[in-house]
Amino acid sequence: MILSPSISQGLHDLINDNNTESWRTINILKRFNVYQEVYLATLYKVISLCLQSVIEPVYFYINSVFALHGVYIISLYVMAWLLSGSWFTGVLASAFYIFNKDDTTRVEYTIPLRESFALPFIFLQITLITYYLRPTISRNSQIVTLLGISLCSFLFVLTWQFAQFVFLLQAMALYGTVTLGLAPLSKIWYILGIQGVSIILVCILQFCNEMLLGALVLSFIPAAFIVLHLQKRSHTSTNIGVNIIKVLGYGVLVMLLTFCFNVIVKYLINLDDDQHIFKFLLAKFQLSSARDFDALVYKCNGAFQFLTYDFFQRTSSRLLFPIYLVTIVTLLICVLISVIQKWSLKEKTDDDYNGHLLQDHPELAYHAIQSVFFGVMALTVLRMKYLWTPQMCVLAAFGVGSPHVWRFIFRMFGITSERYVKFIQHVATLCVIVVLTYMCLPEVQYQLSLLREFYDPDTVELMNWIKKETPVTAVFSGSMQLLAGVKLCTGRKLTNHPHYEDKALREKTRQLYQYYGRRTPKEVFDIHHSIGTDYIILEDSICYARASAQGCRMPDIIDITNGHLYSGADPTEEPDLKSVTTPRFCDAIQRASKEYTKYFKMVFKNKTFRLYKLNKDQNNRKNKSKKK
Repeated sequence: MILSPSISQGLHDLINDNNTESWRTINILKRFNVYQEVYLATLYKVISLCLQSVIEPVYFYINSVFALHGVYIISLYVMAWLLSGSWFTGVLASAFYIFNKDDTTRVEYTIPLRESFALPFIFLQITLITYYLRPTISRNSQIVTLLGISLCSFLFVLTWQFAQFVFLLQAMALYGTVTLGLAPLSKIWYILGIQGVSIILVCILQFCNEMLLGALVLSFIPAAFIVLHLQKRSHTSTNIGVNIIKVLGYGVLVMLLTFCFNVIVKYLINLDDDQHIFKFLLAKFQLSSARDFDALVYKCNGAFQFLTYDFFQRTSSRLLFPIYLVTIVTLLICVLISVIQKWSLKEKTDDDYNGHLLQDHPELAYHAIQSVFFGVMALTVLRMKYLWTPQMCVLAAFGVGSPHVWRFIFRMFGITSERYVKFIQHVATLCVIVVLTYMCLPEVQYQLSLLREFYDPDTVELMNWIKKETPVTAVFSGSMQLLAGVKLCTGRKLTNHPHYEDKALREKTRQLYQYYGRRTPKEVFDIHHSIGTDYIILEDSICYARASAQGCRMPDIIDITNGHLYSGADPTEEPDLKSVTTPRFCDAIQRASKEYTKYFKMVFKNKTFRLYKLNKDQNNRKNKSKKK
């Protein structure tokens, strides 16, 4: 966008792009969540007369992301303040976030991640929901807050392709809060409606992105509306056992309706681009055989593993997890007591959520239930811990600085003075801040003192060679991660890339990766020649992978997908895989035998990379002579 002569030309090039995937023209605004870059580039061009001589575009981009994360921390601060009623608790929540930064954010070393833009908006939205659910909020404040929730929800969906799954968890938490009678139905309806409208608006902006239309949450919302309407019209029993059966029945019904709506929508729009997600989940929980390429790629990726034990060790050593655990257990007990109290009431109020322990604090019930859903997601998929841990920081700070907790403790000893409650509330918060700072500040200061710089001479050498020695129109094939760097550093055309939410691209990647499998040089050549590849980049770290677990190395994944017995596998344990004698292409090509040099010529090599050019002209002449 910045390099384009005009904003309109930049948008046209994005909508009609044939460089990112050389074998077809794609609409980048439809396929990728890049509207934030479009906005920043437009802003930079508009004010370039003032900024261009002062700041480079890359630093403008970096500073914009960091500024957004400043808003992120402010939202956590305000959220803790709203829950506890004390600004000092917000300071503790911010301290928890900063001192546990290894598990709260990745922005310091992966700035352009979609979540770097999206997470500030979702937590700002949750902060506004916290305020909106308060029973005492005025009507005008409700309207203003709903507008803020709408804006944040829209921006969250616009900036992250996984926003739909977070919204599903949030919608389930909201549904659970209201179906248990712990929040007013009218308010929850508005929030769920905002979620649905936000997804539809983003879908329109992304040129009717089918992945959004087929999102589970977009099917869950109408299902929840129907079930909540039925629940509202049904008679509420005072029998706890009957109410438990009803809640479970309504839960099953909303899930069945969600499934039916989703199947119908996907059938009508012919959507199957998201099948890799469900294949991954089935393989992860061993509900199906992991023989699919997409499922194995996700299952073996470290970011999609189960949450590791060292997470709990780190967060416990920094006080976060123990305090959070006590707080969330206490909140869940309060939720249980509130539900039992509500179900035991003989007279029901109009709103049908009053008369219980949390009647004045429905936002606490919402946070408790949502934190459980976020926690389950984080335990299942490691990268989702960055969604759970910030909320842990807020709830842990609330557990320390909440007047409700200290008021309850003092009443057990017969002390009812609010002066003592406020005094101990602030003293406890201050003590935790002091201890946390004493424990963690030296490490933070040490990290800040480190002067880090990028050092990867082999990659730099490769990129410089590509820029100097290859034509601008050259097409490159390689690993998804490396090709993203090739695109950024050289601007050359690619055959594949890391954005995996497209069925055709996933299938093309599986074919291209055959150079890490047991394939003949002609088979590999034919695959790449058919889509116009000019150069293949092979990485020894992938070809001779030793760090990954057996069965999870990329050559193993290709072998399994092809039905071949992978290196080190026991034939008795893998009876459906057959042994083949064809050598592994990425290894055998190094011997430069005539069988390989006939199709490929090495043009660059260093300690990490090997670059081969396809001998297209030679093979084209041979094919023509055969036809004659």
